[in-house]
Amino acid sequence: MLRSGTPPFNAMKRFLLPILAALAVLVSAAAQDSSTRHVAYLAPQARPWNRTPQPDAVRVTAAEARVEVAGPVATTTLWFTLTNPGPARLEAELAIPVPDGAILRGFGFQGSAVGPTATLLGREEARKEYDATVARLKDPALLEFAGFGLVRSSVFPVDPHGGQRVRVVFEQLLEADGARLDYVLPRSESLDCEIPWTIDMTIRDIQPVSTVYSPSHRTEVRRIDSKAFSVRLHLEQRSEPGPFRLSWLRETSEVSASLLAYPDLKNGGGYFLLLAGTPGRPAEAQERQKREVILVLDRSGSMSGEKLEQARAAALQLLEGLEEGEAFNVIIFAESVETFAAAPVIKSAATMQAVRSFLRSVGTRGGTNIHDALAEALRSAPTPGMIPLVLFLTDGLPTSGNTSEKAIRELATHSNPHERRLFTFGVGTDVNTALLDRLASSTRGTAAFVLPGENVESKVATTFARLRGPVLAAPRFLTSPAAFENGPRISDLLPNPLPDLFEGDQLVVLGRYRGAAPLEFELDGRYLGKHRTFRFRFPLEKASV
Repeated sequence: MLRSGTPPFNAMKRFLLPILAALAVLVSAAAQDSSTRHVAYLAPQARPWNRTPQPDAVRVTAAEARVEVAGPVATTTLWFTLTNPGPARLEAELAIPVPDGAILRGFGFQGSAVGPTATLLGREEARKEYDATVARLKDPALLEFAGFGLVRSSVFPVDPHGGQRVRVVFEQLLEADGARLDYVLPRSESLDCEIPWTIDMTIRDIQPVSTVYSPSHRTEVRRIDSKAFSVRLHLEQRSEPGPFRLSWLRETSEVSASLLAYPDLKNGGGYFLLLAGTPGRPAEAQERQKREVILVLDRSGSMSGEKLEQARAAALQLLEGLEEGEAFNVIIFAESVETFAAAPVIKSAATMQAVRSFLRSVGTRGGTNIHDALAEALRSAPTPGMIPLVLFLTDGLPTSGNTSEKAIRELATHSNPHERRLFTFGVGTDVNTALLDRLASSTRGTAAFVLPGENVESKVATTFARLRGPVLAAPRFLTSPAAFENGPRISDLLPNPLPDLFEGDQLVVLGRYRGAAPLEFELDGRYLGKHRTFRFRFPLEKASV
């Protein structure tokens, strides 16, 4: 729901990154024929260095993390690629901060080294190591690692103009905070971090998981089954600094929630992130309300070629997924608007045969009249007893008719008399993502995007799951009425309003709080078709300092 670069995501990172510790990879290098040991710390730090780095020092050029989580136990395998750009053979020592309480399970090199060893220092011993390094460098940046253990290797050679691959494996027990488990991979917070990271995780819990979320980095999450997920750091985030943090909520019978809090002692309060997840649909909810889907397909000239083929494939997949007895209609548009039928039709063998033929005949031409196509999709009364939904497939670039993005957005909010939920589906690289996101979010729908060459099947499957209707519809977030003399106890909530929660979705709410008393929240809405209020109470004793 929150993506890197959006204001809520950026605000969340500002609030939460101070909670988290950092990682540095420290490499000391010395020429074998030198009588004075030269120390060169190569990992990015929280602040710029006070001295000029040695051009021929050993460098860390890549980092990989493979994490296997089985129940509450996480096994992390780190690979570091070291490069010696100089003409002399150098000796190097690797020092890696790790979570306190971790157990070292493996250490090794790929390259010329004899009998490599490593020792694990606890938090107190590691702090002395950090302090000693700071004293030598006259730079307090390393103090950001205080509170972490330390894996320190033996000295090993790095050949001139060559490299080494170093492997470190450690294991840790993850502590549960209610229904939430957290994993943190310590990394540097330096903004000039240039080391590319690859992070892959597999989570296999002992009970079903409702949601997986990273408050620090954009990730790609794929559900394997009800108890297992795979998570990968997004390609665009490979050089994004800061500790990598992942949280997941174990499923309960209803809506589950957990709180991350960071106190602001100067102002007598702090910031919080509330993470909530929905369970899978219970068996008694499988008999669900029928749907009426209005499928709007862009056939303008800008959709020619692969774009139209992707949109056509998505349309057919969605229509085939509807159940017998549900209703649909298809609207195609370029400069003008055409409809498959004068009114929505009931899905049957005959109507599906007709709509397949209709879609095969669609070709591209003319401009893009998004305004009139959207108006046509929203105007008609829905089929009685069915959930009214609109799926809009386009590249999102209005070029004909009323091209004002403001007017198009106002259609969804002010000219939607039947409160149809609008799901947008963008294809291609020149998609107007801001417009499609806004259209969807303003009606409590969602937006999805497909790149050239990408298989549309998985994106359509995710969108289709949402067309089943939300698990929690029209949610409202209510807070404790307690107030302080100069303002409310809870303020600056994001997002507002809250989106619908679909099966497997997550709700992320950011805000500020005042005082030290437990925080009390109510999440109100229609849960599986019935009005429900969920109440949560979170003590603040565990808030990070």
